[in-house]
Amino acid sequence: MIARDEARAIARTLESARPHVDRMIVLDTGSADATGEIARAAGAEVHAFAWCDDFAAARNAALARSDAAWNLILDADEWIEAGAGSLGPDTLPAGGGGFLGEIRIESRMDERGSEGVGQSWLARVLPRGVVYDGRIHEQPVSDLPRRRLALTVGHDGYTAEQLARKGSRNETLLMAELQDAPGEPYLWFQLAKEHQARGRAPQAAFCFTEALRLAPGDVAWRHALVVRALIALKANGQLADALALADAEVAHWPASPDFYFVIGDLYLDAASQEPDRALDHFLPVAESAWKRCLEIGERPDLDGAVAGRGGFMAAHNLAVLCETLGRASEAADYAALAKRLRG
Repeated sequence: MIARDEARAIARTLESARPHVDRMIVLDTGSADATGEIARAAGAEVHAFAWCDDFAAARNAALARSDAAWNLILDADEWIEAGAGSLGPDTLPAGGGGFLGEIRIESRMDERGSEGVGQSWLARVLPRGVVYDGRIHEQPVSDLPRRRLALTVGHDGYTAEQLARKGSRNETLLMAELQDAPGEPYLWFQLAKEHQARGRAPQAAFCFTEALRLAPGDVAWRHALVVRALIALKANGQLADALALADAEVAHWPASPDFYFVIGDLYLDAASQEPDRALDHFLPVAESAWKRCLEIGERPDLDGAVAGRGGFMAAHNLAVLCETLGRASEAADYAALAKRLRG
């Protein structure tokens, strides 16, 4: 782990990991609070590192302190929620292995245009020798295949409070990276997410558009890119562009509740803009899209999926739509379904 001024949460992270690992190594990149003391009290080794505006350099300095066959990488705003058994020898061979272990990150979000728990898959269980590259949103450098593990990690770094605490750090580093690599779509994607999380609709829409223009169709984060881009274009008043993108992508996401959930939102927006076409065109499409979400169900395996879009959130939208259209019995049924699915 690398950490700086994380007294708020670092004990939670370390206590969740301690029963499942042999050593805990924390690289403190310049804390002014009690991060180091709390980490030591939780059983971690704490080492100092002079911050150099380079996350990969810090990650690699932390990894250099480890002699383990496998390394679990966590951030201080994360914690193990479930599936820690996948860190055992039945999954991770004692002598190391020929793969990178991807784990599911469940992020609590209160972004504009998104709600609930966002889910992503990241390579965080690394065999000895794998290192990172990238000043910001650093990635492991390896040709080894990736294997999804059953480990689930919670994350609360995208809440408004935590985004405010981080300030413009990530944005500044991303802009510096883009100066060196303006054609790198992943950097545009990450910058777009920064803008979207902070409610900057024009900047988010522009950056997502650039990422879409530059990214190959088979990148692992394509699903998250498309869904977030649709939300950003709608938020920026570019409904026609969002609908055009949806038409271009629909064949690729027949089993994505997230995609169809956003389609429903787009057509609801279109209905409000063209009320004379609402009843016979736009609202039936929105209703069909949200019904499709329920048919598909939840898909936490899709990168960027938001929990609820294949369940209670879609049912809630259908309840509201049916109520608005005077279909009280259907509205009550969908409301009950939403309550049941939410649990």
